Amino acid sequence: MSSPFHGMILGMQAYPLGHIDLPITFGDQANFCSKVLTFKVVDFPRSYHAILGWPCYAKFMTIPNYTYLKLNVLRSNGIINMGSTFLHAYTCDHEHYKLAMAIINSIKLSELKNLLTLVVPDYNEPTSLSAFHPTDETKAVGIDPADLTKMVRIGTKLPAK
Repeated sequence: MSSPFHGMILGMQAYPLGHIDLPITFGDQANFCSKVLTFKVVDFPRSYHAILGWPCYAKFMTIPNYTYLKLNVLRSNGIINMGSTFLHAYTCDHEHYKLAMAIINSIKLSELKNLLTLVVPDYNEPTSLSAFHPTDETKAVGIDPADLTKMVRIGTKLPAK
C-alpha cells in the first residue's frame, strides 16, 4: 500500500494513484542539464501541477536560494540560474490560498449539510407574528397628503436615539 501524500491543507491527505517518470530539463541549448524525475500522481485539488523538492535538488545537484527565489544548477559549462519574481510568487501563493479556502469551505459545507434536518414549515399553524397586536401607545400618521387613507401606525414612546 502506498504512503499517503500530505497536502498543504491541514488534516487532508490523498493516496497516490501511481507514479510517472518525466524528463526534466533546466537551461538552454548552450548549457542544459536533463534528468528523469519520478512524480507521485494524486487525485487532489492543488494549485501546483508539480512540486520540485529535495529529491529533485539532489538529482540535479542544485542550490535553492529561497530569499531571492533562485535555483542554481552547477554544470561544467557554467551555472544555470533560474528564478522568478516576488510578484509571481505572491500571485501563486494567493491563488493557492484561495484554492485551499475553497476546499476547506466545501468540506465544512458538506459536514454542515449532514448535521441539518430539513423541515417544511406548516403555514396553517399560528405563529407569534399572527398573534401580533399593536399596543395602545401608537398613533396613526398619514404618509400621503393627497390620499388620507394611506396611514401608518408608529409608537409614541420611542427612545430619543
